[in-house]
Amino acid sequence: MRFLVVLVLGVLSGILLAAGLLYYNPLRTESVSPLSVSQRAQINLNYSAVAADAIIYTNNGDALVEPQPKKISELWEEPIRQSEALVTEFYDARGNPAGFGIKFSSRSESTRLLNGEALVNSVWHVVLPTQGTMLVEQTENYWSYLRDIVVPAHLSAGDNWKGNWHGTMSVGPGALGMAAVFGGSGAFLGVDAEAIEMVSAKAYSADLGPVAVEGRLVIELPDPRTSVVAGSDPQDQAAATIESP
Repeated sequence: MRFLVVLVLGVLSGILLAAGLLYYNPLRTESVSPLSVSQRAQINLNYSAVAADAIIYTNNGDALVEPQPKKISELWEEPIRQSEALVTEFYDARGNPAGFGIKFSSRSESTRLLNGEALVNSVWHVVLPTQGTMLVEQTENYWSYLRDIVVPAHLSAGDNWKGNWHGTMSVGPGALGMAAVFGGSGAFLGVDAEAIEMVSAKAYSADLGPVAVEGRLVIELPDPRTSVVAGSDPQDQAAATIESP
């Protein structure tokens, strides 16, 4: 009997130790994006990461966050069950409408939680009316978001998290953790650039998902002369272009 008790305690201790190492992961380090020290022209596009604020949001229908609007088709087919689709409006630094984006995301098979990697492959189709279109391809890591926000929300007695969290989601495919940008049309035709996507969170519900969460897509252009975005007014253009993320 004593042996059985010791065995059970040993197994439980091992599970708790493994969970602690996975959660805190001392081998995991946070990297600083090269865009934070870049001197090139950048486009700043903000959007709400709350599904209720989106033009369209859908998933497989079994996820925590419900598709919006209610009658939108769900991604229930087996090949796309682990995917999400989002259509949202972009705003410039002044809060003025700058365009819209279509984002497709899918869980990555390269995810390694023991390495602090909860990876998602995603593609943005960025549309800036009168200016042009771009395609942003990236790999995102949601590990810090899950560890610092989602898990505490589920462990909280009130089933929610509140705070002030900022994180860079992009980790590739560029060697320095940058997303790849391909110009599609208009002023961005033929442009090869880089970008990062960041998230700022203030509230998250274990029952509803993101409550007060905003995303920001920062696109660095190789030529400052192509940094014109939403609107022809010079003040609007200056508001949409930032020096650093």
